[in-house]
Amino acid sequence: MAEYDAAAAIREYRETHDINLRNDIVMRYLELVRVIALSLRNVYIKYAGTDDIINEGVIALISAIDSFDPDRGVKFETYANIKVKGAIVDFVRKQDWIPRNVRNFGRELDVAYNELFNKLGRHPKNAELAEHLGISREKLEKQMAESAGAVTLSFEELLYEDNFDVMESGDLADKALYENELRQMIAKAIEELSPKARQVITLYYYEKIKFGEIAKVLGITESRVCQIHSKAVLYLKRALSEYMEK
Repeated sequence: MAEYDAAAAIREYRETHDINLRNDIVMRYLELVRVIALSLRNVYIKYAGTDDIINEGVIALISAIDSFDPDRGVKFETYANIKVKGAIVDFVRKQDWIPRNVRNFGRELDVAYNELFNKLGRHPKNAELAEHLGISREKLEKQMAESAGAVTLSFEELLYEDNFDVMESGDLADKALYENELRQMIAKAIEELSPKARQVITLYYYEKIKFGEIAKVLGITESRVCQIHSKAVLYLKRALSEYMEK
């Protein structure tokens, strides 16, 4: 059986404007949307159902069909993958589900972490962060646990928001390569985490295990898991920043 030629099908759709043809293309890539939606489940699970996210993905897929340029030499699968992922993350980010005080703390923590890193030449300890922010270590760790949901989205945004701002289809080959490089960099940074932090990140993002279940696996409280997660994401964001500045 001949391999499906998406570029040819999209060219024909552009010429004929046949909605049935477009719908056939959509049906052929529904599984791609479903897989992407499931892979990002930890980002949206508290705020939207999988079916709703798949619907957002389908809208993005249709948009990808309409905007894809088959003469650019980029595979439609690559183009659609990036468009759908970006649309899902953007949808979640716009829900405004993070309380203002949590957002503010997340920004302050991010700034404090980077200021101390630049001053100390290493990743700061919790006690140092607390002193820099003018709060107790107990309050710092409590707020880090509460902000775990906010930094969960930030982890995905490392790949799909700030670093992949609007790009034309002609840049997608480079964009796909860049995404792969970022994934490799993040994998390397994860290996540099402490054993427990590495376990939390791996179990949460790769094994799709919730914080409560991770706590049972590691024999610690869920609050402690959230603290470890928040601190680990700060480390990963710093590693990404260093990579971007090279």
